[in-house]
Amino acid sequence: MKHAWLLSTLALWALAVTLPAFAATPAGGAPAATAPADDDDDGDEDEMAKLSKAQPAAPGDRSQTPGAKVYARACAQCHDGQVAKAPSRVFLEMVSPESIYASLKTGIMAPQAMAAGLTDAEKHQVAEFLSGQPVGQARVLPAPMCTGDAAKFDTSRPPAIQGWGFTPENVHFVRGDVAQLPASDVPRLKLKWALAYPSALRVRSRPTFAYGALYTGSQDGTVYALDAKTGCVRWTFRNSAEVRTPVMVQSAADAKGGPPLAFFGDLIGRVHAVNALTGEPVWRVRADDHPSATITGSPVYFRGTLYVPVSSLEEAVIDPNYACCTFRGSVLALDAKTGEQRWKTYMIEEEPKQVGTRRSGAAVMSPSGAAIWNTPSLDPKRGLLYVGTGNNYTGPANHRSNAVIALDLATGKVRWEWQVVPGDAWNVGCMIGSDSCPENPGPDYDIGSGTMLVRLADGTERIMVGLKSGVALAMDPENPTKGGLWQNRVGRGSIQGGIQFGMAFDGERLYVPISDMKDTGDLSSKERDAAAGPIRPGMYALDPKTGKLLWETRADDVCRGRQFCDPGILASIAAIPGAVFAGHMDGRVRAYDTLTGRVLWNFDTTEPMPSLSGAKAIGGSIGGGGPVVYDGMVYVNSGYGLYMHMPGNVLAAFSVDGK
Repeated sequence: MKHAWLLSTLALWALAVTLPAFAATPAGGAPAATAPADDDDDGDEDEMAKLSKAQPAAPGDRSQTPGAKVYARACAQCHDGQVAKAPSRVFLEMVSPESIYASLKTGIMAPQAMAAGLTDAEKHQVAEFLSGQPVGQARVLPAPMCTGDAAKFDTSRPPAIQGWGFTPENVHFVRGDVAQLPASDVPRLKLKWALAYPSALRVRSRPTFAYGALYTGSQDGTVYALDAKTGCVRWTFRNSAEVRTPVMVQSAADAKGGPPLAFFGDLIGRVHAVNALTGEPVWRVRADDHPSATITGSPVYFRGTLYVPVSSLEEAVIDPNYACCTFRGSVLALDAKTGEQRWKTYMIEEEPKQVGTRRSGAAVMSPSGAAIWNTPSLDPKRGLLYVGTGNNYTGPANHRSNAVIALDLATGKVRWEWQVVPGDAWNVGCMIGSDSCPENPGPDYDIGSGTMLVRLADGTERIMVGLKSGVALAMDPENPTKGGLWQNRVGRGSIQGGIQFGMAFDGERLYVPISDMKDTGDLSSKERDAAAGPIRPGMYALDPKTGKLLWETRADDVCRGRQFCDPGILASIAAIPGAVFAGHMDGRVRAYDTLTGRVLWNFDTTEPMPSLSGAKAIGGSIGGGGPVVYDGMVYVNSGYGLYMHMPGNVLAAFSVDGK
C-alpha cells in the first residue's frame, strides 16, 4: 500500500476489525440468542467461508504463494520496517486470517486496500500468506467448557474487582479480605494455569471478578466469563471488534430482581450490555458518531448509571488530504438497564472550524482533541466524576486539553477544571515531520493514567494525577482550581510515558510506575527528552502528603537486544497489603515490597507456557491493564503487540505453590 497516507498510525488498529457478531455460548453448550446484527457488518463470515473452499491456501513455502507477491507489492513498504509505527510482519503473522481479511475488506484498512487497488481475492491471499492458515477454519475455545460446580454462578459473591482501578475512587488497591494473599506468601507464587487467546497479539482488558467468575475481553472481540479458579469457560460473547476495556459487572442487588448486567466498550466506539450470567446481549449503543471514536478507559457503573469516557484514533491520521481534526473528547451517562443516554458532555464545547490550510489544500480544523483515555473516578460525597483529558490534535491548544475536569454526576455539567499542561497541540504527524503537525507542537503529555481520589492518614482527601511527562501530582478536591499541592517528576517521560495506565495507593504510599522507553520513534521529542535527562524506568513510592520520594527500584535491563523490548512499566499496577504488582514491557510480572521496594517475586511471561487448550501460550510486553489479585490468586494478561512492543496472547494465573 504505497500511498503516503498509509503512514498513518491507524495501521496500528488494522487488526481490530469489523467482524460479524456471534451468539453467546453458555456453559451448557446451547447457543443463546444471537446478538443484534451490526449496522456495519456485510456478511463477511459467509463470504470468507466460500473463499476458503474456492481458494485454499497453498501448502509449503509461504514465500511462493500468490499472497507473498501481493504483500511485497502493496504492503511491505510499510510493514517491513520502513514505517516505525506500522505493525511489523512478525506481529501480523500472529493474527488470524479472518481478522486480516476482514480488516482489508471492511475494517480500518479498507480505504488503504482500495487505494492500492487490491481485489477481493488478493485480500484473501494476503491474509493467508501472513497467517499461514486458511481463511474460514473452525474456531476453538481457549479452554474447556465448565461442567458441574465450576459452571455455576454464585450470586452471593458480588463484584469485588471492578474495572481499571478496582474501586469507584480508582485507587488500584485490593483489600486484604479480597486479595486473600499475605505478602509473606507472594514469593511462593507459581503458575497454576494459562489461557492462550485465539487470534491475538495483544491483550488489554484487565480481568474483573464477580459471582466466582473472571470476566475479560480479547483482541478478536470475544468476551469470556471463566471460572476464576480453573479457567474453564462458562460462556463467551462474540463481539465484532476488539474489546480493550475491562468488563464492568453489576451487582445482583442493583439489578433489582432482573439478571445482573456486564458492560464493556469496544474499539469502534460502542458500549455493550450483556447478561452477566449467560452472555446474552441486552443492548448496544454508539458512544459517539465520529468515525474515529473509540473507548479505551473503562466505563464506570454507579447507582443505575454507566459513565463512559470517549477517546479517538483521529490524531493518528496523517493523510495529506484529510481535514484534521474534528474529534472532541466526551463523557456520556447511560441508563444501565436500557442504554438510553441521560447526558453527554464534550470536553471542548465549541465545534471545530477551519483555521488554516495544508499544502495539499486540505482544511486545518480547530479546536479538536482532549480525548479521555483513562477511567473516570467517582466522588459520590461531592456528586462529581473526575476525568483527565489528553492533548489537542490541532492548534491553537485550548484550556480543556491535559486538564482535570469535574463533572456533575446527575447532569454532566462541568463544575470545575484545572489545566495541568497548557499549549499541548500534537498529532502523529509530528513524529515523522508531516505538515499535519501543528505549529509550535506540544509534548503530547496526556493525563494517561487518570485520576485517583484518596484519603490520607490525617483524614484529608486528595486527587492524585499521573501524566505521560512522568509527573505525579496532588490536588485538593476542596480547592481544586488552586492547582497542584505538590508535583514530582519521577520519570523522564515521553509520548508513551512516563506514567501511562495507572498508579496505586494503599493508604500509606503512592506507587508510581514509570515506563520511559529508550526510543519511542518520535522525531519531535528527541531534544525535549534529552533535556529531561536519562530514562528512569521502574517502580517508585512517594509520600502522598508531600510527594517526597520514599524509595525507588529501577528496572534492570534483561532485554538482551530483543526487538521491541523495554524494561519499564507501562501497564497499570495493583497494590495489596504489603506488596505491589507490576507488569513490565519486557514481559516480566513482579511483586515489590511496599515498605522497601525490594522485589519479592518475578515471573517471565515471554517463556512458552502450557495452556488450557494445548495451544501455544506465550506472553510479551505487558500494557494496558496490568496484574490483579483476587481470592488468593494473581492474574495478568501479557502481550502488547503494537506501538513497538512485544506481542503475546496469554492470560496467566498464579497461586501459592501453583495449587
